[in-house]
Order: sequence, then C-alpha cells, then structure tokens
Amino acid sequence: MTATALGATLTRIGIGPGDQVIVPSYGPSAPADGARLAGATPVFADIDPRTLCLSADAVAAAVTAGTAAVIPVNLFGYPAPVESLGRIARQHGLALIEEAPLEEDLGETARRRARARFLDSALTGVIVPYVEPGAYHRYHRYTVRIPGNGRPDRDAYARALAARGVRAEIAVPTPVHRLPAHRAIGIPGLPQTELAAADTLSLPIDSFTGERELTRLAAVCNQLGRLV
Repeated sequence: MTATALGATLTRIGIGPGDQVIVPSYGPSAPADGARLAGATPVFADIDPRTLCLSADAVAAAVTAGTAAVIPVNLFGYPAPVESLGRIARQHGLALIEEAPLEEDLGETARRRARARFLDSALTGVIVPYVEPGAYHRYHRYTVRIPGNGRPDRDAYARALAARGVRAEIAVPTPVHRLPAHRAIGIPGLPQTELAAADTLSLPIDSFTGERELTRLAAVCNQLGRLV
C-alpha cells in the first residue's frame, strides 16, 4: 500500500496522535510515512537476518503501552511473518495492517522462481536468499548478501559487476530510520537492518534474463567471489 492509503487506513480504525505504529526500516518508507500521515509515531523494529522481513521477536520487544498497530512488509516478494506477528497483535490488542494481495502474472512469477532456483544452485561466494520451508517467495527481486566488510565490499562488488556488464542494484540504499523525515525519532539499535543495508545486492532475474544470461551472471559472480 502507498503511504496515503496506509495513513487513511490507520485513521479509519482510530489510530492517530499519541499512538505508536511498529514498522520496518529495511524496505520501503510507506509504512513509516503512513503512520506520520495519520498523526501517529512510527517505531522501527529490526529484521530477521535470514528473511530480511520484520522480526517477530524484535516487534514483541518494541511493544509499549502506546503501541496501537504493526505494519509488516512483504519484502522483495518474500512474505512477512504475519502468523507470528498476528499472535503478538492479539496478545497486546494491536491492529495488524497487512498488505492487500496484488494481482500477479502467474507465468512470470513461475519464471522468476525458476531463475531463482537456478541461481540458488549455481552461485558460490554470496549468500543466496533464504526461504523458510513452506514459504512462497515471488522473487520480485533476487537479493543476495555479499560476505566481507559490509558496504565497502558490497559496493566494490557492485562496481565490478557493472564493469563486466551485469546490472545489479543496491537493494535498500538507505534504511528508513536514516532518511531525513524520520531521523528525529529516538531510534533503538537496529543492527540487523544496518548490516543488511550494507551488504545486500539485487541481481537481475527479470523477463529479459534468459538461461544464457543467468549462466553468465553466475559465472561472473563466482569469479568475483575470489577477487573481491
């Protein structure tokens, strides 16, 4: 949902000034912006380092007497842990604002998933996306983690890929809690968010990426794993 839609949803269910809304910092800014549009205060919780979605344990630790809602995000096509977050919400009487299901091209999703399975088995030297047993990852992005010294090594890796004709993108250039609109909020430690922002990189698996391109992508990445 957009920030405007989230803000309207929060207002409609009576959440506003004086209330706190728990949101992720790793990902889009819409949840935090929506909370502010409703007059509420966004509270950032850390992520699960495997799935990169909100950590249920971090959300539970962030709940206070002022907490009114939680807004998880399905990140890069991976589903947020709404079952465990739902249990926390029920325990504390919180609203859980879930993303509306998107219409999707099932054929394209199946192709992305097939490309992802190929890269999962072919890539070495990077940490491929984690998928919980039974989870359905749509792979809107194929986001890997670059081992090493965080941002310097990740950025060097991205530059080396670009020099070899591989277009990769920094998955989340700046966590939301570091954006100007949200810096004034007292931010608790978000170590997993900071680590993910520093070492993640999205590799291309869109409709223009065929088998030949995937094979070359894996070969280039594996070669760089020994050089960077």
